[in-house]
Amino acid sequence: MKTILTARDIHKTYQTGEVATHALRGVDLELHAGEFTAIAGPSGSGKSTLLHILGGLDRPNQGEVWLEDSRIDGLSFNELANLRLTHFGFVFQAYNLIPVLTALENAAFVLELQGVPRREREARALGALEILGIAELAGRRPNQLSGGQQQRVAVARALAANPRLILADEPTANLDSKTGLALIEHMKRLNSEGGVTFLFSTHDPRLLSHVTRTVYLEDGKIVKDSTPQAA
Repeated sequence: MKTILTARDIHKTYQTGEVATHALRGVDLELHAGEFTAIAGPSGSGKSTLLHILGGLDRPNQGEVWLEDSRIDGLSFNELANLRLTHFGFVFQAYNLIPVLTALENAAFVLELQGVPRREREARALGALEILGIAELAGRRPNQLSGGQQQRVAVARALAANPRLILADEPTANLDSKTGLALIEHMKRLNSEGGVTFLFSTHDPRLLSHVTRTVYLEDGKIVKDSTPQAA
């Protein structure tokens, strides 16, 4: 399979006064096109930190991050922002929706930043909302949506931009069981039918039971990397 994202000997330390927190300690990881992969582990194991570094939202203290044949960890702030805009889709725990925008406008927001014409971006955003089963909510603002509906809008925003890869930080953490399972099924369909590559950070057993690969972190190190075939 084609390797699209590579981490080599990633170290990350956060300094608070005289206290150093070693979030990642020499992580090596390759992500392949078409995978539906989870980064699992207990709270504080480094899951979110690794996800943010892989997506160019944070920088390692040591190590390399490659997007296919291009090294990205040394890019400037503006270069990283452009890379995120054109290659990655992000889904955050807090949804990060813009309160004054409707669901449709939120789903189209990245496309607007990309300079996509209004008619096209609205059509693509509405299509993403339809895929996720919430097209009828296109005119509502975030405060008129449930948590699960807001999370689907966040996924639609990532999907509408047609990214190579969607990175999701604990995407089911704030959802009830029924809504969480529905979101997982939607993302699985996007992966299997749309060819979208997914990488999650999670400790949710509901999500872990559906992924095709699980990378386990403990104390900032990968302790296990398993697939159903290898299990």
